[in-house]
Amino acid sequence: MSAELVRTDGPSGLRASHADRDRVVDVLARAAGDGRITPEELDERAAAALSARTLGELAALTGDLPREAGGAPAKDVVRIEQQGSSAARGDDWAVPRRMEIESAWGDVTLDFSAAVITHDTLRLDVDMRGGTLRLITRPGVVVDADALVIGYGKTKVRPGDPGAPVLLRVEIHGRLTFGRLEVWPRGRRFDR
Repeated sequence: MSAELVRTDGPSGLRASHADRDRVVDVLARAAGDGRITPEELDERAAAALSARTLGELAALTGDLPREAGGAPAKDVVRIEQQGSSAARGDDWAVPRRMEIESAWGDVTLDFSAAVITHDTLRLDVDMRGGTLRLITRPGVVVDADALVIGYGKTKVRPGDPGAPVLLRVEIHGRLTFGRLEVWPRGRRFDR
């Protein structure tokens, strides 16, 4: 092994999934189509992407390419504020370090199944009245709702794969009144 190994602490050392590798190959193919890399570079980088073991190795393959809208860097804090409507995050959204959710009589859905995870922890500060806070997970996304105060509401949590290494820990804090917290792995829903 080379002396120049990618760090294995923090998110860059996390193991890459098949979906992570496929996303990088797609970015490389678009870059080649735009003329940013040559066909030879595409072949070389795609082969490296398909054999990458960590997210850090994958990030190095696209580090010199411009970020697309869906690949924007994660912010430290994202705020969702709504009344009587719904909000959702999904399809390659960049997970921030912290989210503040203030919602009255509306639903908030956070789909982590294709999210770009750049931090190891997401803190959700919640102030919801009515509505549903819905988290759709994938292997490696763990939800901790012990600090969430629920008044006149319901909680349904379906655990994911207990053997998967933890990629992201979602810590939910705050208050949910007259509402629901639902957590389930992608592809599995609760019976209504």
